[in-house]
Amino acid sequence: MAGEKAPRAFSIEELPGHLVGEVLTSGRLAAADLARLEATCRALRPLAEYAASKLCAARAAFAVMGPAARGELLERCGGSWKKVLRFLQSVEQSSGAVATSSGSMQVATGRYHTLLVHDSSVYSCGSSLCGVLGHGPDTTQCAAFSRVSFPSLSRVINISASHNHAAFVTESGEVFTCGDNSSLCCGHGEVGRTIFRPTQVEALKGVSCKQVATGLSFTVILTRDGQVYTCGSNTHGQLGHGDTIDRATPKIIELFEGPTQVVQIAAGASYTFAVTDDGTVHSFGSCTNFCLGHGDQHDELRPRAIQSFKRRNIHVVRVSAGDEHAVALDALGHVYTWGRGYCGALGHGDENDKTSPELISSLKNQVAVQVCARKRKTFVLTDEGSVYAFGWMGFGSLGFPDRGSSDKVMKPRVLESLRDHYVSQISTGLYHTVAVTNKGIVFGFGDNERAQLGHEYIRVCLKPTEIMFQKSMEDIAIVTPSG
Repeated sequence: MAGEKAPRAFSIEELPGHLVGEVLTSGRLAAADLARLEATCRALRPLAEYAASKLCAARAAFAVMGPAARGELLERCGGSWKKVLRFLQSVEQSSGAVATSSGSMQVATGRYHTLLVHDSSVYSCGSSLCGVLGHGPDTTQCAAFSRVSFPSLSRVINISASHNHAAFVTESGEVFTCGDNSSLCCGHGEVGRTIFRPTQVEALKGVSCKQVATGLSFTVILTRDGQVYTCGSNTHGQLGHGDTIDRATPKIIELFEGPTQVVQIAAGASYTFAVTDDGTVHSFGSCTNFCLGHGDQHDELRPRAIQSFKRRNIHVVRVSAGDEHAVALDALGHVYTWGRGYCGALGHGDENDKTSPELISSLKNQVAVQVCARKRKTFVLTDEGSVYAFGWMGFGSLGFPDRGSSDKVMKPRVLESLRDHYVSQISTGLYHTVAVTNKGIVFGFGDNERAQLGHEYIRVCLKPTEIMFQKSMEDIAIVTPSG
């Protein structure tokens, strides 16, 4: 109305402290949001730290830690609650989509292909052997990231890529799979043919899922209430049902129906990991390469807790299953490896095998937030966005241009070529690696013989090279059979 004064603008520091605190702790603020707020006014620093401490306390992974462990984590994060919050948030996102300034993203690398989620849409590139790219039977190779078709309104939040099949979880908790189903790993029943496009797993209708992990010819599914389902090949007991009978459709692992909930899963070549909310790592399947971490080479047909962690009171939050070795991250940001030591993949400066988890001492001053293992190589991301790599160079897939394509890097070494970027997530395949930064920039390095790095005319990238996936969505090169 005429004559009324416009509301007066005011700054946030004019508000009562308790009100600002309520605002900061009631929303879904990230550590970066609090840091930006603090940068606008130094007077808000105490409130930003207070808000960060409250947000940390509300997270399940932090709540189960004892007072001593909480104090040690705060000390390792330089006494900053914002850094503790950043650590917790980064760990939570490490097995799913990460928040970047250009949207939510996740990357997963298979044998000769790559899957990428960007704002809940899926893109794939590389070799479409066995239909793993999800583009249909006429596509043999995509030389650039191409969007994968899903039913309308399906927003994908989690993906996993293996040698011969892929799995996807939507925002509504549905599971889709595609690829070679000769081993029944796609979960569609006694259908031995190739599944060329993402198809919903009917047996899981009504079961709300949140994560998938694809091994060699089997699939592991984690539900939102902490239960685990498996299907596919079960030669070594990797499905966790106490036998070696293959499963054509997902079957629940009864052992995980107790009071503890599974919070993360990982699948190796023929073995499986499940991490529960109390920090216990359960392993089952093949132990040929000591990957189960029990100090022997006996296969396990049912989930068995890795006692080495429990005896030392080590609370594990994430684990990655490589082809011949494994790597774990604990609640303080320490990194442990075990399995075959080929090419220095365990990061201890030698090629000795480890039958049970051993701390990587050269990384003990780093606060790690993600670990990734695959074919004789390992990557570790820190809370400062740095990348450490070690193991077999494998066609340049470690990203060190000063080393030969078959060299061995025996201890963790920082990837200098990515120093100017904050890397939020990394995934490595057989001979290639893809990383995503906090700005949504995608880098790839290693073998590109089958366009798995999204470049049409480059055969190999010896150092991280940006993948222009935004451009490739509009200008897609797809190779189809001649004639």
